[in-house]
Amino acid sequence: MLALLEILQSGGTRTVGDLAARVGVDERTVRRYVVHLAELGIPVRSVRGRYGGYRLAPGYRMPPLMLTDDEALAVLLGLVAGRRAGLVTTSVAAAESAAAKVQRVLPEALGHRLDALLQTTDFTVRSRPVIELETTVLLLLAEAARDRKPVAISYTSPNGRRSERTVHPYGIVAHSGRWYVTGADSASGETRTFRLDRITTPELQAGTFDLPDGFDPAQRVLSGLAEAPHRHAVSLRVQGTAEQVRSRLPAGIATVHDIADVDGWVRVRLRAERLDWVPPVLAGLGLPFTVERPEALRGLIRSLAERLAVAADTVHTGEPTPDGEVVDRDPT
Repeated sequence: MLALLEILQSGGTRTVGDLAARVGVDERTVRRYVVHLAELGIPVRSVRGRYGGYRLAPGYRMPPLMLTDDEALAVLLGLVAGRRAGLVTTSVAAAESAAAKVQRVLPEALGHRLDALLQTTDFTVRSRPVIELETTVLLLLAEAARDRKPVAISYTSPNGRRSERTVHPYGIVAHSGRWYVTGADSASGETRTFRLDRITTPELQAGTFDLPDGFDPAQRVLSGLAEAPHRHAVSLRVQGTAEQVRSRLPAGIATVHDIADVDGWVRVRLRAERLDWVPPVLAGLGLPFTVERPEALRGLIRSLAERLAVAADTVHTGEPTPDGEVVDRDPT
């Protein structure tokens, strides 16, 4: 029925035979669909005569939303999953009200089924809390990135300093509950990354720009986050390929580069306010590595290794092991 309505919306009068062939049903079913559409308040007019058939009343505009079951599921799950993944930039209330509006225009039976799905579905991956930003900022910068147009922005840095600059937006990136734009910056003359929630009063500027060959906005944002100033600068050598090491590190915490004239090893650099979380990440690599700096990291790695060794050697007296053997000794 929705496919029939979509054909009628394209304009003109359609014969019953033409509609039946295009929808893939018989002519009797077409007439039944027309009756259903009329019952929904959609003015389908019957045109008599040799070239007669059906057409929509002149000037009729479709209701704002008509969805199939699969389309409704895609929209509602997209709203919920987008909010959980940190992709929805608006408030939680806005996302929930949008979902409610979708549900209100659905047939009652389908609405109840989808409501049951939403109430009983949970997600194993959760992002950090989403930072809300102005929708107009996101959409304007996305349009500028697509059309390759400069944008004048006001930007507030993490230390609260406000500046005016012009950016050539190469791309928009969503990462861990934050939205970023990366591109050429007039203030520094370099390629920079800016958080969208710190941007105000963006204005499109005249002219266009070219995107550098092979530029990867997502990779540039991750590299920028890994290189941001922090208290500790960590440098390591890891045995493995760059691709292999990157795949075993959380996204955005480090940069990985090949070492000139050294095969089989890469250099990993990261910055951190605290070093205590670094040894477990390195242990999780499962690859040989050496610490270049800082020296304090070596002591933390030794401490972790000692704790793991103690845990591996500790067996509780009198408790059965997984294979059923009862251990009656205390290794301490």
